[in-house]
Amino acid sequence: MSKEQAGGSAPSSLIDRIKASIQAESSDEKSRVQSRRRMVGLLTAGFLTTNFLMFLRFFFPRTIFEPRTVFRVGTPAEFGIGVDTRFQKSNRIWVVRTTDRMFVIYASCTHLGCTPDWKSGEGKFKCPCHGSGYDPEGRNYEGPAPRPMDRAKVEIDPEGRIVVDTSILYREEKGKSTQFDDPGSFIQV
Repeated sequence: MSKEQAGGSAPSSLIDRIKASIQAESSDEKSRVQSRRRMVGLLTAGFLTTNFLMFLRFFFPRTIFEPRTVFRVGTPAEFGIGVDTRFQKSNRIWVVRTTDRMFVIYASCTHLGCTPDWKSGEGKFKCPCHGSGYDPEGRNYEGPAPRPMDRAKVEIDPEGRIVVDTSILYREEKGKSTQFDDPGSFIQV
């Protein structure tokens, strides 16, 4: 006698084991169907939940927080003759003071809108994208830029501080009269 027959706890032959597993599968068939249904239900619920969340996201648009367009930069006495680059990163402007005027250049290349760099050693603005060059007053003289850089509206408030409004820009285009001499495009100092 073998150990399996003596103990009586396990089926004696391979055929008996196969029969036992078939019986277990048939009784397990209901649980398998329920398991499949549960999986399909979970996948469907996940799909619908994802779509509902995407639908809700539509009502909360993404916003870009940009700096204010009207701001104060200081008093005229705080700026020496030449180009001041303090506000290039925060407000995208340069404050330029000449012997008789003070104006603000909006730091955007007129070719494709890149931000030029002020090269103090060379005394010019140089666009890193395509090589446009501008003199200290923002007028183009080299590269593909079609016109000078724009100037922002500038005025002095009652407290004596310079107020810059970058939502109002003055241009100088070929064949048209310049706006660089219009009131608001500069401050007389």
